[in-house]
Amino acid sequence: MLTGPVLGAVLQLASAPSQLFSPLIPQKVLATFNALPSPVQYPQYTDTTTGKWQYFTPWTWTSGFFPVTGYALNTRKTLCGGTPANGLGVADWLALGRSASTGLIGLDASHGIGHDVGFLSFPFVEELTINPTNATAIAAINRFATDLASRFNVKVGCTRSWNTTDPTDFPVIIDNMINLEVLFRSADLTGNNTLRNIAISHANTTMLNHIRPDGSTWHVVEYNTTTGIVIKKRTQQGYSDTSTWARGQAWGIYGFANMYRLTGDVNYLATSRRLATYFLRNLPADGIVPWDFNAPLTPAPRPADSSAATVAATALLLLARSEPTPAAAKPWSDAAIQILNNITTLAWRPSWQSLLANGTVNMPANNSLTGIVYGDYYYIKAGNDLISMGLAKCT
Repeated sequence: MLTGPVLGAVLQLASAPSQLFSPLIPQKVLATFNALPSPVQYPQYTDTTTGKWQYFTPWTWTSGFFPVTGYALNTRKTLCGGTPANGLGVADWLALGRSASTGLIGLDASHGIGHDVGFLSFPFVEELTINPTNATAIAAINRFATDLASRFNVKVGCTRSWNTTDPTDFPVIIDNMINLEVLFRSADLTGNNTLRNIAISHANTTMLNHIRPDGSTWHVVEYNTTTGIVIKKRTQQGYSDTSTWARGQAWGIYGFANMYRLTGDVNYLATSRRLATYFLRNLPADGIVPWDFNAPLTPAPRPADSSAATVAATALLLLARSEPTPAAAKPWSDAAIQILNNITTLAWRPSWQSLLANGTVNMPANNSLTGIVYGDYYYIKAGNDLISMGLAKCT
């Protein structure tokens, strides 16, 4: 739990940024819904000059984020109403989210979706909170969970991330903590507790092997498929094998807080706290989340990652809701609000199709300074969470 001045640059508490509730958000999102290609493709990131969305096939790992954005704005409309001031009354967000999700319904392992089924399941998970008997959503969640469970290795104790040419190499990435909820959802739907046990095993093994003593994380841990022994710890999208990739750290904060929510196991809560404390203690003086905490500042400016910022803010709000007392929750929610303020000041782009710029998709692949669909989704979700927690107003 936070003790002492660990927030660094986020000690100055401010109210949530007004842009979180701007009518530009529904305006932009509606324009993107109306621009979806046929057959459907989904936005993943923008170009770097005009902020125009680039579209990808449904079997891309990010394809669930734009449909679930429709569900997020439906939630926002439920919380705030649809008024001229907030712009939420311009569309039936639930209908738009449902319609856009149809391109994900038939996806399975034959499409090469691999381990990313948890991200793809997001709109169907949201659908079941609205209509728990929706047969299409139930079938999608069960299919995704079955696909993910088929990637589990008992010796390793995890689900496989990427497929490899060497069958003895078994990579696991920190991002996969986000995929585990689909196993719980399917277990609840089917009574198949093996799915729940797989998720717990994956989380426990990740807790053991992905986290350094200082609370930072490795992006990738490679295991031997036949023995389960760790053979390498490295990065794929960070600066180096010994550095801390910021978005991976944010995925970890969220994933372990979510495992606590799903199981009540206090070890997950303690782990989420550790990761969050590292994240906040290592923010630079300007409070802007970098793409990697250990990337050099020179010779070129170290890029930010607006998506890491919004994922982290949402994760900190989930962590705050997990704490047993308001006093324990407050440092996390305060930090989330300050991160949102800092990234909004840097990256809010009214003229772009995305909400935010300054996203780093994959710095080793030279893909940065873009809008990112999951960065925008978590920006909206963070706003919803703040309203639900009584920490912000709709306007």
